[in-house]
Amino acid sequence: MKLLGEVLNLSIQYLKEKNIASSRLVAETLLSHVLDLKRMDLYLRFECPLEEKELSAFRSLIKKASLGEPVEYILSTASFYGLNLEISPHVLIPRPETEILVDFVAKFLEQDVEGKVLLDLCSGSGCMGLSLKKKFPSLSVTLSDISPDALSLSKKTAEKNNLDVSYLQGDLLSPFASKKADYVVCNPPYISEPEYESLDVSVKGYEPKLALVGGETGLEFYQRLALDLPAHLNPKAKVFLEIGMTQGEALNKIFSNPCWVKKELRQDWSGKDRFFFLEIE
Repeated sequence: MKLLGEVLNLSIQYLKEKNIASSRLVAETLLSHVLDLKRMDLYLRFECPLEEKELSAFRSLIKKASLGEPVEYILSTASFYGLNLEISPHVLIPRPETEILVDFVAKFLEQDVEGKVLLDLCSGSGCMGLSLKKKFPSLSVTLSDISPDALSLSKKTAEKNNLDVSYLQGDLLSPFASKKADYVVCNPPYISEPEYESLDVSVKGYEPKLALVGGETGLEFYQRLALDLPAHLNPKAKVFLEIGMTQGEALNKIFSNPCWVKKELRQDWSGKDRFFFLEIE
C-alpha cells in the first residue's frame, strides 16, 4: 500500500511535468474529494495508507487533470459567493472576478431590495442570480439563457439550495416579452472570434464556445443590449455587466443613449476594467 503523502507528492510532480497550473491545489482538491476530507486534513494523515479503490479513483481523476480538464468539470461542482454550483461543460466555470460584480450588486440590494425584480441574462450556471437570491431571499429573480442544458443545470443548484427562482429559455431579452426589472446582471459572451483562437486549452478545449464568443468583435451582445434593455427596465433600474478588459471605451460609446443617467467603469483586483454599471432615468 502507498502512503497518502507519497501519493500526493508524486501526483503534484506529475501534474507539474504536464505543465498544469496550480498543480498542488489541483492534486489536493482531487485527493480530498476522493477521501472526503478537507484539503488541510490531508496533511494530518500523511502516513496513512490508501486503499486500492481510493488509489484507483484518484488516479482516474489525476489523469483527467493532466490532460488540462479543469477541476470544476472533473468534480461537477464549483464554489461561488457561498454557493456550491452544479457545473458541467454546458456552462462556463464561474470566475473569482464575477464575485466582485456580485458583491457590487449586493451593496445596492442591501439598501433597496423589497419588491424588486432582478433578471440574470446569459445566466449559464446561474452563479449571479442564484447567489443573490440566497443572500436576499425576498428578491424576485428570473434567470434566462439560450441553452436549455445550462438552465437545467442551474435548476439543479436552485433545488439543492431551496432557492425559488423563475427560468426563461431564449435568446437574450427575447423571452421576457413585456416584463420589466429593477436590476439586471449579465455576463454575456464577449470574446472576439480572433481572441478565441488564442485561448488556453483549459478554456478552449472544455468550456462552451457559445458562452464565450460574442461575435467577430466581441461587442455584439452589448450592442443588442443597448438597443433592447431600456424597454425592459423600470425607472431608476440598474444594470451590471461583465466586460472584457479592453472594452470599456467601446461600451461608453455603445451605451450613448441619454436615457442612461449614470455610467461607470469598474475594475477588478488587478486594476483592469472588467465591469460596466448603468442606471436608467
